[in-house]
Amino acid sequence: MPKFGARSNACLVTCAQPLVLLAQRAILSYDFSVIEGHRPEDVQNGYFVSGASKVRWPDSRHNTDPSEAFDIVPYPIDWKALHRFHELADIIKRCAGDLEIEIDWGYDLWKWDMPHWQLRRS
Repeated sequence: MPKFGARSNACLVTCAQPLVLLAQRAILSYDFSVIEGHRPEDVQNGYFVSGASKVRWPDSRHNTDPSEAFDIVPYPIDWKALHRFHELADIIKRCAGDLEIEIDWGYDLWKWDMPHWQLRRS
């Protein structure tokens, strides 16, 4: 059975409880890593400058404390295996439904951010 490593656990502790619960449920069905939770100001603005993010601090859902977003990737990481991101998305969506957690996938929102998931705001 898959389980999170130290890096994933370190990222998860920066996340809002619904994201933690969702990740803990999903890891039982599919192996993945949590590569980012909360982003401090310097990291967020660095991503903006490099083009990796479209927003500056504090406008990312990663900038809340605890983070309302996390970035996850199928494990082992292969950025070219896009079908695995879709497989993982199916698992995350199913688990979110089971837990009654409203969540949005970056790819569904913007058609480019496959690792990104964020809690839906009412």
